Amino acid sequence: MKLNVKQEKNGTEDMLSPFAFLKPELDRVERKIRAQAKEFDPAVEPYIAYICNTSGKRIRPVLSFLAGGATGAISEDHDKLAVILELIHIATLVHDDIIDGAEIRRQAPTANAKWGNALSVLLGDSLFSYALMLSTEFEDRRTARRIAEAANAVCTGEIKQTQRRFDLNLSKAEYFDIIEKKTAALFEVAMEIGGQLNEKSDSVCEAMGQFGLKIGTAYQIYDDCIDLVGEEEEFGKTLRTDLNKGKLTLPILNLLESSTEKQREKLNRLLLQKEPIDVSALANIADYVGSIEAAIDTGQELVREARESLVVLEDTEHKDALIGISDFLEGLLNSCRQ
Repeated sequence: MKLNVKQEKNGTEDMLSPFAFLKPELDRVERKIRAQAKEFDPAVEPYIAYICNTSGKRIRPVLSFLAGGATGAISEDHDKLAVILELIHIATLVHDDIIDGAEIRRQAPTANAKWGNALSVLLGDSLFSYALMLSTEFEDRRTARRIAEAANAVCTGEIKQTQRRFDLNLSKAEYFDIIEKKTAALFEVAMEIGGQLNEKSDSVCEAMGQFGLKIGTAYQIYDDCIDLVGEEEEFGKTLRTDLNKGKLTLPILNLLESSTEKQREKLNRLLLQKEPIDVSALANIADYVGSIEAAIDTGQELVREARESLVVLEDTEHKDALIGISDFLEGLLNSCRQ
């Protein structure tokens, strides 16, 4: 089973198109993110600069800006929110790469590949603490608390996932709890606080948070599928790490659920041997393709539910862009089908 590479190759441009009008804001926040490195001790600055220059698509800043624009106007506080959430996200990527033993991210060596695990752990910690320090600059102390809660949720999700590696009794409910914390929490808070900064009602902000939560959860399901069906040269990061590291993602949980007792025993042996698994070996166990299809269906349903939560917003180009993001993610999930 191979990803529809043509669609994914064009993915970055297509994903950017719904919010191309935010380019000035994104350019500005990009400069601000990179400038944060200069706030660190000179001995640390080069490492932080490298990490900030090799991270991703800035999805969390995008959501912060779209939430602001869809509820009134984008302010300096939205810039601050975007920078803080992205720094927290970058810190989680540094720690993720250590845990997974990943050597490539965005077609560049990871921090742990360049400098080892010990230094990389400390770099991630520095980014976390610095981001939380920045959050105290908001006038409303509740904003800083909400950001800290989201950061704590991310760490809790990562801890739970690490605890449950190779745990064949992991339930789907527990899986969703993990990914809602470790991935979707920052999507949720970007949307929620983005509205709160414009003094929108609790009900509107809650609906926006639900959009972020469900989009973030669906995005993680997509990432879980890519780990099985993607090609490293197309995605610029180390793949096939989930199974090898004992992460039971939704496609694998579906596979375990659909297998016979004999097939389940075979799959259990493959997982518990804690050695690299040839994904092709899974194709002969129960309904492997169907398990991925079911995961894709779940992700797409979450995207549709997220889209429905936007009914609380007035029609603006920012709302249209949020819908465009949901449409694109739904298409990305579909590209994982055989």
